[in-house]
Amino acid sequence: MRAVDEVIAHRLNSDVPLVGEVARYIISAGGKRLRPALLLLVSGALGLTSPHRHTLAAVVEFIHTATLLHDDVVDESTLRRGRQTANEVFGNATSVLVGDFLYSRAFQMMVDVGQMRVMEVLADATNVIAEGEVLQLMNMHDADLDEAAYLRVIRSKTAKLFEASARLAPILAGADSATEQRCADYGQALGTAFQVIDDVLDYEGQADELGKNLGDDLREGKMTLPVIWALKLGNREEQAMIRHAIEQGDVTHLDTIANVIRRTGALDRAREAAELEAQRAIAVVSGLPQNTYQQGLLQLAADLLTRRT
Repeated sequence: MRAVDEVIAHRLNSDVPLVGEVARYIISAGGKRLRPALLLLVSGALGLTSPHRHTLAAVVEFIHTATLLHDDVVDESTLRRGRQTANEVFGNATSVLVGDFLYSRAFQMMVDVGQMRVMEVLADATNVIAEGEVLQLMNMHDADLDEAAYLRVIRSKTAKLFEASARLAPILAGADSATEQRCADYGQALGTAFQVIDDVLDYEGQADELGKNLGDDLREGKMTLPVIWALKLGNREEQAMIRHAIEQGDVTHLDTIANVIRRTGALDRAREAAELEAQRAIAVVSGLPQNTYQQGLLQLAADLLTRRT
C-alpha cells in the first residue's frame, strides 16, 4: 500500500496547480482504500509480483475518487470522511472538472500497463458505473422501488469497481478464465455486501464515526434496503410517513423513521442480505491457493459483517 501511495502522489502531478490541490484534498482524507487493497490481496494470493499491480491499484483508487467528486456534486453533499466535501470547499465546477482529470489520468496509466484486456475491463467498469449513477438518479424519490432494483443499482454503481479490482490481478498473472471469474465473483459479492452495510449504517451509526451526515440518503430520496424492508414491515401510519419522506426528501421525522427501521427489524433483514453476499465471497475465494493473502481475503469478507464505520 505504501508503494501504491507513492504512485498516487507521483501521478497527481499537474501543470495546473488547482488540479493537484483538489485531488490531494480528497485523496488525503484517507478512506478505506478497499479497492487497491483488494487488488493487492488477490495479486498476493496468485503469486503476482509485477509492479504493474501498484499502477493498477492506483488506477482503481483514481477512478473511485473521481466518482466521489462527481457524486458529492450530484447529491449536494457537504460532509465526507469527517470533513467538508471538495465541492463545498472548491465549488461544484472545480470538483467536476478535477474528477474528469482523475478519470483521464487513470486511463493514461492503464496504457502504461500495455494490456488490452486490462483496458477493456476498466473501460467496461467505468461505463457500468456511470450507468448505475444514472439509474440511481432515475430511481430517486421512488417509494415503490423493490430489492431487485436496489441490487441492480449497487451492483453497477459500487460493486462493479470491486469486481474489476479483483479481476485485474488474475489478468496480470496470466491465470485461466475460471480463476479470473472466481476472483471477479468474489469482488462483486464483497462490493455488494459493503454497500448494503453502508446503507445500514446510515440509520444505525453516529455521524462523527461515519464521517458523513446521517439521513443523507433519505434527504436525497434514495430507497436503500433498510427503507425497503421498513416499508414492508411497518404499520400503515409508518409506511405513509416513510413514503412521504422518500417522495419529498423530507427528513423532518428522521429520528422517528430511524426508530421504525430499527423496531421493525429492517436493519436485521438488510444485514442478513449482506451476510449472504459475504458468504458467497468466502465460498468462491476458498478455491484460490491457500496462503496468507487468501486468508486475508477471507478475513476481509468476514470483517464486513461487523463493520461500524
